[in-house]
Order: sequence, then C-alpha cells, then structure tokens
Amino acid sequence: MKNIFSRLSSPGNASDRRDFIRNAGLGGLSLGMMFDKLGGPHVVDQELEFITQKVNRDSKPAELKITDMRIAVLQGVPFTSPIIRIDTNQGLVGWGEVRDGASANYALMLKSRLLGKNPCNVEQIFKQIKQFGGQSRAAGGVCGVEMALWDLAGKAYNVPAYQLLGGKYRDFIRLYADTPEADTYEGFAQNMKKRRDQGYTFLKMDFGIGMLADQPGMLVNANNWSVKRQWSDAEPGKLGNYANTKHPFTRIQVTKKGLDRLAEHVGKVREIVGYDTPLAADHFGHFDVNTAIQIGKAVEPFRLAWLEDLVPWFYTDQWKQISDAIETPTLTGEDIYLKEGFKKLIDARAVDMIHPDLASSGGLLETKKIGDYAEEAGIPMAMHFAGSPISMMANVHCAAATENFVALEHHGVDVVGWEDLVTGMKPIVEKGFVRVPEKPGLGVELNEEVAKKFLKKGATWFAPTDSWNTRDSADREWS
Repeated sequence: MKNIFSRLSSPGNASDRRDFIRNAGLGGLSLGMMFDKLGGPHVVDQELEFITQKVNRDSKPAELKITDMRIAVLQGVPFTSPIIRIDTNQGLVGWGEVRDGASANYALMLKSRLLGKNPCNVEQIFKQIKQFGGQSRAAGGVCGVEMALWDLAGKAYNVPAYQLLGGKYRDFIRLYADTPEADTYEGFAQNMKKRRDQGYTFLKMDFGIGMLADQPGMLVNANNWSVKRQWSDAEPGKLGNYANTKHPFTRIQVTKKGLDRLAEHVGKVREIVGYDTPLAADHFGHFDVNTAIQIGKAVEPFRLAWLEDLVPWFYTDQWKQISDAIETPTLTGEDIYLKEGFKKLIDARAVDMIHPDLASSGGLLETKKIGDYAEEAGIPMAMHFAGSPISMMANVHCAAATENFVALEHHGVDVVGWEDLVTGMKPIVEKGFVRVPEKPGLGVELNEEVAKKFLKKGATWFAPTDSWNTRDSADREWS
C-alpha cells in the first residue's frame, strides 16, 4: 500500500492516480482525501472535482440568481392561462402559471422585484411581492411566480417540490371532474358513463336559477336581469349588470315550483350517478341568503358532497346563516387571496369545507398553511383548479403535503392534447388520480412544440420583457 501511495503521489504519475480513482469509483472519494498530506490542498481539490464529476448536482443553490422572466399566453387549456418562465444564471428554468382568465401583466410587474434574487429563498421573496396580489385573478401574478420559484428550488436541490413543503401524506391525488352538460337527461347519462369509464370517482355538476329562466312561475323578479349570463359583464341590463351584482342585491327569489324543478333535476342526476360516487354542486346564480337556504333544504335528500359559492365568500355572517340552517356541507374559497380571508371563515365556523384555488390563494406554501389552519379546526380542504398541467402539478405537490386534502378539480378533462402540453410525466391522469411525481421541482417541463398550438391569437412566444426590468416604485409598506 505504501508503494502504491508513493507511486500515486509522485508528480509524474498524475495519469496513474486518475486511473486508480476512476477504477475505484466513488469509493475513491475517501481515498482521495488521503492525498491531502501527500500532494497538498491543490491536489485534493483536483481529485474531488474529478471524483464527483458524475455526481448529479443540478446547480449550486447558494449562487443561483434570477436573470429573466418571460411569458406566453395559452388559450383553451381549458381557458386562457399565461405561462411564466423564470431563467437563472445556471441554466435552470422554472415554470409557473398565472390563474385562468387573469392578465399576464400581474406577473410581469413583479419582474423588476425578482431579478438578481436567489429563487431558493421562496418565502422571503413571497413576502416581498405578496402586497402586489389581490383577490381572485389579481393574485395570479404573485401565485404564478411562487409556483416557478418552487420549481427552481426543487431543481436546484434535486428534490420534488412536496419534499420542500415538509414531505407527503399520500402518493396519489384524487381528482373531481365537472359533469359535462347535455340537452337531455339521456345525453347527460351518456356523459356520466364517459366519466365513469375514464375512472373518475368524484364528480361535480352545475345547476342553478339559470335553468329556470324564461320558464313561467319559476322565479320572482328575474325578468329584468340577464340571469342566463352569470359570467358576462358586457351586458349592462335595465337594473345593472347581473354578473357583477352581488348576490343579495338582485332580490331574485325562487318559487315553490322552481324549487321543485331544481330538486327534480338533482334527483335525476343522482339516479344517473348513483350514491357510491360523491357528487358536488356549483354555479347556482345570484340570490340572497333566504333563497340559498331554501335551495339547500330542497336538495338535502340527495346527499351532495357540497354546495359551492352560494353567496360571495366575504359575507362571513351570511355563510354561517346558511351553514347552520342546512345539512348539506357548504364550501367556498376559490377567489380568496392569502390565509387571512380563510381564517375569518374558519374561526366563525361559517363553512363546512374550504376551497382554495392555489393560483389565487397564494401559491404552494400559503395554500398549505391555509390547509393546516383548517385542519386544526377539523375542516377539510378541496382544491379548485382550471388551468394547464403546470398549475395542476403545483396543486398536486401542495395536496400531497397537506393532510386534510379531499380532492382536486380537473376542468380540462375534455381538452384534446391537454396532457401533451408538458413532458416528464405520462400519463398525468390515470383513472381519476394523479401519481405524485418524484422528479425535481414540479416534475414537468413545458412541451413547447405542443404548447405553441395553444398560443393565444396575437400573443408572443416568450418574447423579451426588458421593459419590465426597472423598478419605478418604492415598495416598503411601513415608515
């Protein structure tokens, strides 16, 4: 052994030394340390670099810096979704997504606050930019950036994002799928059979006063409102815009005949679905607390998983009135930004379940904090989602790391090519579940060839955004 060391430590035998360590494999690492005395620190540095050249090190996390942020707006995935790409000085790329229906500018305005920062300091950066988010779509920029930061941090440390959130409670994430509409119950039954054949074990349907409009004797005070245009803010109407008028202020009521019709509809759907499958309900229309309670009582025999967004989320006292009056679980939260709004509902015991949309609620870590707070109060968490696979994987990692998680919405079930928007995971959805990925970060990469086919008309493909590089405002919130 002494002769071997003498030969290896000789200045003229560098080639022999490298061959010896190569043959020894990584086990030579400890042997290489012995050269400290034989060849000095410089030799040790060379040997360590050589020995570890095949070790997977995605980056040097402490030296990672954000160098650029660009955006491409996709359409029909299933709605409009701006995709964020954050570049770094080490070649790592992080992917995020602004919430469906939100402006890309909500994210671009944050670029000047991100340049030069280490993306691994996710919580620190989030605290600095969260003041620029608001409720619902206005939160999309902050949340999309937060997703991309976790993607980068996971890639830098070569671990999946859920591991950075504290580990996982489950290996599979259960999805719930919206029920596709049809003109007849026979058509609806066929659609439901399709969902069952796809393997979904949790479903959601839309029903509400829109289906009663224009039918005599069903509604009171509805003629002067555009009841069938719940999501259109383009039509002013005689009394105002129905879509933008908060529920209690329309003064629309449902008659006994209308309540019976709604109950009949839900009953037929329940017959088609059966009672083995959880069935939730959403999109009821704009009416007051009294009507919400009446509808809730009318459908109680059908054991729905929850009634969603009966009134706006910020009416805490009204939610408590409804929840105390009916037996079917109540749920809201897809438009709430940050945990404070959820805490009010949870502390007041105003809802039976919470329903954050990670692309509005604050991103992965904030949504986990929201879920953890609800868990301590004994309240389950379902998750709202209507975006591309990038945002879905952010939801999947958060759901895996949150104990009281129930199910995650999937709004793009019928979008042809949806799963092909990304690479790294195939299939994404299998029999109504998503396996939690073990790859670094979010676990997927944008498939640019496919994604370009979904590029919004007139939008650019990750074009330079230099006009957003310079800050033009002081951000400190205190003096």
